[in-house]
Amino acid sequence: MAVNVYSTSITQETMSRHDIIAWVNDIVSLNYTKVEQLCSGAAYCQFMDMLFPGCISLKKVKFQAKLEHEYIHNFKLLQASFKRMNVDKVIPVEKLVKGRFQDNLDFIQWFKKFYDANYDGKEYDPVEARQGQDAIPPPDPGEQIFNLPKKSHHANSPTAGAAKSSPAAKPGSTPSRPSSAKRASSGGSASRSDKDLETQVIHLNEQVHSLKLALEGVEKERDFYFGKLREIELLCQEHGQENDDLVQRLMDVLYASEEHEGHTEEPEAEEQAHDQQPPQQEEY
Repeated sequence: MAVNVYSTSITQETMSRHDIIAWVNDIVSLNYTKVEQLCSGAAYCQFMDMLFPGCISLKKVKFQAKLEHEYIHNFKLLQASFKRMNVDKVIPVEKLVKGRFQDNLDFIQWFKKFYDANYDGKEYDPVEARQGQDAIPPPDPGEQIFNLPKKSHHANSPTAGAAKSSPAAKPGSTPSRPSSAKRASSGGSASRSDKDLETQVIHLNEQVHSLKLALEGVEKERDFYFGKLREIELLCQEHGQENDDLVQRLMDVLYASEEHEGHTEEPEAEEQAHDQQPPQQEEY
């Protein structure tokens, strides 16, 4: 069983963000660059496999997770391993998967202390343990959707243009100057280009706004059903001794690694619930 730790960043010495990421990369052979990338949960799953072999199946871990529902999948596996090893720590899944810096920093600081209290010094090959799975860091949560090209002040300056375009003056000749018609034409094309860019920016901003609204709706729906599943999980844990077979089937559905597994097993679990439900269950 695991040694529980209850220290926090306030009561104990902590590591800097750079040191903690360097430590994670060194121990489990990852290539993370920011604390926020720990939001995928994959690194914690591998740490648990290292500390307590057999407590978690790395085959089910999505090391290439890029979407929030994949992060939640990994943290569900981590929760199951915590329960199996009697770890008391509550995992703030809903906060961590958002990829916010402070939430992820607080949790990895705690996990570092948990690791120090439980690591027994045995050798561990993280790459071999992943069995060839590529551990690609999740995208930076703060990354912009698009970046507009920046104008070069040097390229647009009059002196730079003159130095680049005008050849050395020959003796006895007068350098030619661009006609006013050419200057007007050049200015008109630049103006049209700027207007085109502004139109594109407005269009892209409208798309981003629409996507944000759609995402908010999906997140609300996800949080609603996640809460329902969490309630079912707690009920299963509370009444696990009374209906071992039924509860185990429900837990298998909750922790299934693929969506189709959950769909195929759920009706069977419901049938078992009707067949095996004793008369005393009416109290619940």
